[in-house]
Amino acid sequence: VQVLPSFQHYEPQAVAVIGPDSTQLALTTAAVLSLFLVPEISYEASTESLSLKRLYPSFLRTIPSDRQQVKAIFLLLQHFGWTWVVLLGSDNIYGRAGLDALQELLTASNVCVAYRGTIPDNSDASNPELHNLVRILTDIKVNVTVVFSTRGSVMPFFEVVVQRNITDMVWVASEDWSLAQAIGQVPGIQTIGSVFGMAVEKPESSMLERFEAWKMSEEGAVAECASSAEAGRESVGNVRLGCTRRCAGCRALAAVPDMYDAQGSFNVYSAVYAVAHGLHDLLGCASGACSKGTVYPWQLLQKIRQVNFTLYNSRISFDANGDIHKGYDIVMWKWLGPNWAADVIGTFRVNPDRLSIDPGKILWHTEDGQAPSSVCSKACEPGEMRLQQSRHKCCFSCVTCPPGTFLNTSDPSECQACGLDEWAPAGSEVCFNRTVVFLSWSKPLSWALLALAVLLMLLIAALAVLFALNASTPVVKSAGGKMCFLMLGSLACTCSSLFCYFGEPSQAACLLRVPLFAISFTVFLSCVATRSFQILCIFKLNARCPALYEAWMRRQGPVLFVAASTAAQVALCVVTEAASPSVPRREYGARDEWVVLECTQSAAADAAIAYTVLLSAGCFVLSYAGTDLPAAYNEAKSLTVSLLLHLGCSAAVLCSQGALRGQAETVARVLSTLGTLAALLGGYFVPRAFVILLRPHQNTAEHFQMAIQEYTRR
Repeated sequence: VQVLPSFQHYEPQAVAVIGPDSTQLALTTAAVLSLFLVPEISYEASTESLSLKRLYPSFLRTIPSDRQQVKAIFLLLQHFGWTWVVLLGSDNIYGRAGLDALQELLTASNVCVAYRGTIPDNSDASNPELHNLVRILTDIKVNVTVVFSTRGSVMPFFEVVVQRNITDMVWVASEDWSLAQAIGQVPGIQTIGSVFGMAVEKPESSMLERFEAWKMSEEGAVAECASSAEAGRESVGNVRLGCTRRCAGCRALAAVPDMYDAQGSFNVYSAVYAVAHGLHDLLGCASGACSKGTVYPWQLLQKIRQVNFTLYNSRISFDANGDIHKGYDIVMWKWLGPNWAADVIGTFRVNPDRLSIDPGKILWHTEDGQAPSSVCSKACEPGEMRLQQSRHKCCFSCVTCPPGTFLNTSDPSECQACGLDEWAPAGSEVCFNRTVVFLSWSKPLSWALLALAVLLMLLIAALAVLFALNASTPVVKSAGGKMCFLMLGSLACTCSSLFCYFGEPSQAACLLRVPLFAISFTVFLSCVATRSFQILCIFKLNARCPALYEAWMRRQGPVLFVAASTAAQVALCVVTEAASPSVPRREYGARDEWVVLECTQSAAADAAIAYTVLLSAGCFVLSYAGTDLPAAYNEAKSLTVSLLLHLGCSAAVLCSQGALRGQAETVARVLSTLGTLAALLGGYFVPRAFVILLRPHQNTAEHFQMAIQEYTRR
């Protein structure tokens, strides 16, 4: 080839090349012709690398790029949910490049490649590499195999597949061998399972009919060509092909078996028409007369890239990479007895990429007639995360998400924690808002408890009024006289502390609830203790140690004891609350679905309750010691029972702290306090009110004197 200073001046005998029919050859011719910008339109070379214009600027093709074929195969796998597949390719550029592109696409998706292998080139069924390859297929137990190979390499492979009796598998064929009749005629191949294939978009039926008629005509022309070559060339050129130019030679294309099928012929047909349209435009033939000037290849290349015409309802145009805008038909092999056929069961179209499958046309090899599955691990149930077991992301075990977490569908391999104010049961895909729990004022249970508290306070008020009206009577004096009003007042304060348990906890309610109860209840218990001690001194200790009682009374013992006991409780509450104040908080650990609004259990509460329990035990001992006192002064039995009930309620609340949480715990504390108040009122004050109201004859000095005399005569 003469080297010229610029590619623009080359005048080759051929200004365009149609072909060749294989990727291997096209890579060579495209590299050479691109140096001179000679247009080359291939009808069979589909490898993706030929689309690189910086390497092959003058290459175009009327067959889709393998990039589109790879997309079609990928969408087919996704359509049937096949995520565990084997990839096999021929040992040439077509097979290797196709598998590289397909594996790249699968790796970025949810489809895993269990094994990738290479089918040896130029081998036969006795090749040990083929037998080893088929053995691997049986060992890895995969139901779907993609074979991206040339037809020449794949035929001995399927002969071995039939020999090794591999059945019940799905095979996905690349475009090069999906319609190869020679492979469909391999003995016993109908037992291998279901075979899907990619086939370039089928041309219009009228084109197929014309091709069949031409093929029959070619077969009849073979004899004529042999007897009279020159006459035959003229006859074929003028009569059969209808050309305006006589061919220099004659060749019987129909004699080449299974090479130029209808689809391949249409690709050649399209390439010839593309060159013709380019020349037509370059020579200005639209004006009615074509120019006779020199045609340079680079000029024709520009025109061919711009062609856009319709040929038998197929749009012929090229994109920036020189690729034609064409899709694929999805075919499936079917046998009617010994007869083989490939039926179109779906389509793949480009711009945008879309796959459509007609399930009614599919005949599966399975016993139930359903699509077989091909997965490494079954899909996890909702709320189960994937625990990876190997390098393949499709192989995993399923683990239920623990409570408090949920499985986000965007990341199935990790359970995500719910927010602080949210919860989720085990195996959840969403989080739920926690229920805010506290003893609301508006709940019926709260109304019942508040009604009991109000009734107790009304009872306390009524007792105070009754005792005030009968303050000078022996019954009131024996109960403590003026100290009774202090005792009733302290019980009223104790009852008022219950209102701090209702509603959403506040700072003030948390600070007051325990100290108000503890201090006021300490006042009551101190009064009970002093009163019981005084009675014991009068009837039992006075005779033995008269100075003790006199000193007790002279030094204001009752007042000092009540004041000191109460002051100790106040100091205890103040110090502990200052050190560890009780504040509102949101407790998330009670139950998964709850947010409990409560007050923190400070050290003040524990210390104050312990102090009242200790004081209650002292009162119980003193009251029990006076069981043999005169009946008018002896309330030991009823008071002992009341104090026992109080101690029992306190123990019950203490024991239920771990078992009861939230609203139930608050209700238990309120009921405990109500029970204690009711028991103390019923054991100490109500019997005296009963005497004042219903037995006035026992509320006299004579009655009390008689009771004392009876006690002294014992």
